[in-house]
Amino acid sequence: MRILFITSTRIGDAVLSSGLLAHLVERYPGARLTVACGPLPAVLFQDVPGLERIIVMRKSAGGVHWLALWAQVVGEKWDIVVDLRSSAISYLLLTKARYIKGNSDLHRVVESSRLFALDPPASPQIFAGSTVRKKAMSLMGEGPILAIGPTANWIGKTWPVDRYKELVMRLTSEGAPFDNAKVLVLGAAHERAQVADLLEAIPSERRLDYVGGLDLLTAYACLELSSFYIGNDSGLMHLAAAAGIPTVGLFGPSNEDIYGPWGTHTRTVRGDKSFADVQTEIHDWSEKVCHMTSLSVEQVAQAALSLWNDCSTTTN
Repeated sequence: MRILFITSTRIGDAVLSSGLLAHLVERYPGARLTVACGPLPAVLFQDVPGLERIIVMRKSAGGVHWLALWAQVVGEKWDIVVDLRSSAISYLLLTKARYIKGNSDLHRVVESSRLFALDPPASPQIFAGSTVRKKAMSLMGEGPILAIGPTANWIGKTWPVDRYKELVMRLTSEGAPFDNAKVLVLGAAHERAQVADLLEAIPSERRLDYVGGLDLLTAYACLELSSFYIGNDSGLMHLAAAAGIPTVGLFGPSNEDIYGPWGTHTRTVRGDKSFADVQTEIHDWSEKVCHMTSLSVEQVAQAALSLWNDCSTTTN
């Protein structure tokens, strides 16, 4: 059996689709899988069982990247085509069955799971092999770890870094849940300047600075070894939730009902403004304006403590 799985160019959406891919792996053991996705999330699929090929789609003007994808897959005979991008090319492929996602206001996990009538929906699942996990263990060491994702793909979704600094100091202070814990800070290389003050505020002996130092699959394996995650609405937030650790997602100009972290140990928090309120403030999506300023350190700290207590109660 051969399966073509077309997913997102965005990291977060690709992670949210990973549960459906895991369902296909389990449902069709021995199937050969081809995954088409953007260059950023591609590494997340390298350890998928039965993987035959990853086709990297690089966006180009006029949708030429879709023609390039079509040219690479049209000559194949597929048993199943799953298209989470709702592209026209999926109708032009020879396949026994095709599943093409529509558009809705449902959470992305629920939306994709409906293609196969999955109830409960397929929770995100990232496959990480032994090599990646061994590397993560060597990087992380032992002891409790508070993971922080202080960046995002748009400044409008980024909570001010000085508030992250205050939050980390508060949660790692004497008597706090992460008293003397190590602090893992993740982000891309080009985001280092944004988080410099936060990194500097964390004592060197407790600082795990991997901003720009890890590929996404290794970052996921490091998150699996972490105790707790707090971060903006981003691909890292979804990776943390997929790793199964308690995850608090910070929201402002994006909709948590559609893009909130998925899982039983997750929580979202926003400031005093609703999603609709924030949307009315956005006049130009290209402007570099933070839309997270109504979210206070106190609100995030309380959300984190509440989730930590709930998870501790469940574990005990």
